[in-house]
Formats: sequence, C-alpha cells, structure tokens
Amino acid sequence: MNLPAPVAHLRTRPVAVGHWRAFLAVARHLNFRAAAEELSLTQSAVSRQIQALEDEVGVPLFLRHTRAVELTSAGAQLQRAVAPALERVDACVRLVRQTAGRKSVAITTWASFASMWLIPRMEEFQRDNPDIDIRIDASDLPVDLETADVDLALRYAVPGSQVYGAQRLFGEQLAVVASPWLLKSGPPIRKPADVAQFTLIEAGDAHRTMHLEWLTWRRWFERNGQDKLQPKRWLYFNYAHQIVQAALTGQGLALARMPLIADALATGDLVEVLPGYRLDSPLVYWLMVGPRSGQRPEIKAFCEWLLREAQLTREAVGEVPDPDLNDDLD
Repeated sequence: MNLPAPVAHLRTRPVAVGHWRAFLAVARHLNFRAAAEELSLTQSAVSRQIQALEDEVGVPLFLRHTRAVELTSAGAQLQRAVAPALERVDACVRLVRQTAGRKSVAITTWASFASMWLIPRMEEFQRDNPDIDIRIDASDLPVDLETADVDLALRYAVPGSQVYGAQRLFGEQLAVVASPWLLKSGPPIRKPADVAQFTLIEAGDAHRTMHLEWLTWRRWFERNGQDKLQPKRWLYFNYAHQIVQAALTGQGLALARMPLIADALATGDLVEVLPGYRLDSPLVYWLMVGPRSGQRPEIKAFCEWLLREAQLTREAVGEVPDPDLNDDLD
C-alpha cells in the first residue's frame, strides 16, 4: 500500500530584518567575506544568518561553489522583492530622523480648495513662521483625526453631526462668472435666459453626488424661472478648479463657488455676470482640529491665521451675517 507523501508545513512567522540585510549583502557581492566586511560582522556570522534564512524560507538561496557564490532562482526572486522594500524603509527612517523635533502642521483637504484658496494665501504664513513645516494631503476621502497622521482637516459639508465640534470658516453662494474677453466677444447678458447663448460649464458628477445638486445650472434655472432652458453646449469637468480654469480661458460661463473665486473677481480675471442672481448653497467650509494636535503652539498659530483669512474671504464675498467662529456648530 502506498502511503501519501507527508505534507510540508510552511513557516509563517516573520523573518528577522537582519537576515534580509545579510542576504542582500551576499547577493550584491556574491562573496561571504565581502558581505561580512560591509556589515561589520564575521564571515561565520553572515553564513549562520544565511543558513537561518534558508531554513525559514524552505529552499536554498545560494549555490556555494569552491571559489564563488551564485544566487538560485528563488534567491534572485527574493532579491528583486526585498531590495526595494528595505530601501523604502531606510529612506523613511532617514526622513523621520531629519524631521524629528521640527515644528510642523499636517493638513488634509480636497484638491480644489487647496489649489484655489489655501495655497495662494500661505506665503504670508510661511513668511511669518519660517520654522514651521507645512504638509498638505489633498484627498476627498474622510479622515479620522483620532488616528490619522494629520493635524487639521478642512472640509466641505452641510451642517450636521459629521462636523460636530468643527469651526465654520464661511458659507457659500454660487455666481455666474466668465472671462472679460469672452463677454466682450459674445452677445450681451442682461437676463437669466441670455446665458443659453453660451457654453455652460458644470461638474459632471454633481447630479450623482449628495448635496452637490445644489451647485448645478439646473438648480439655477429653476430658481430663476427658466426650467426648460438649454444652453448652446455643455462642458463638464470633475473638479471645481477645472471648472474655474475653463472659465478663465474663455471656454464658457461657469456657476462658481464665491469663496473660491473671490481673488479672481478682485483682480478682474473673472467677471460676475448677473450679480443679482446668485444662488445660495447649504454647503459650508469647516475647520476641524485633531484631538492630539490642538494644544501645540504651531497648530494654534496656523488656526489663528486661517481664521483671519476666512474673515477676509467673508468680507470679500459679502457674507452676512458674520458667523461667530468661536461657536461649535452641531
């Protein structure tokens, strides 16, 4: 009777990092003596580490010849995987060592707000606080400030439980805007129906995203008694900064967020069309401070600066009444 071959039980415990460093040194030099000199170890210590690694992996990693060492196919496969991984670890350790003890502020926000509002204003803060490092992570994904490696979150949401404890920066109105040269070259716009003579620029996913339907031309049409209005052409983008960029280059009329275009209106790069027909939005811009960060002096300094900038934005867009930023909003 033939008995079945015994099943090999593969080890699953992690391999010591020291074994991998010895492996990579031998793989680079194909010589145990040279690897030992690089690692400041004895040749026998390196040999024991390689033997222990081969026992852990379960296959030979080197072919030992009389005067040479050669990688096996399994050894070459592991070298390709392990070398870049350890390089990334070493690079990360170097970065941590370099930044240890430095004052820093890590911020998470969405890309359009970072590029259109936050970054253009940061030169003043950096000039006044040259010893504080700034890191901006641009992402639309929610972040748990209890556990994430960030200090502040700048978010965009309707008031509610999801922003409990947050500070209100400013609210929002939407305005019809265009580049001045587009307005000079096109037909006059005196009433809401006149916008149909132009290409209208809009967020392509606004109709599919909760709350963002408030930002659509369709909502603006309904508010102004133009339910059946159809424009000359639609032009869709994914992000607010793309919509504004298209308007700046004269590609059409945009229904843009006032807090994000206040600077462009002030410089004349954009012109507000039909200023009496702004559309109110329920969405609000919020500042959220991580529970582990709020007492650090650099975080306090950044928040104070941010709230001053928010006040200037409210004044620029004519937001009334002026909200009390010291109140937590439910």
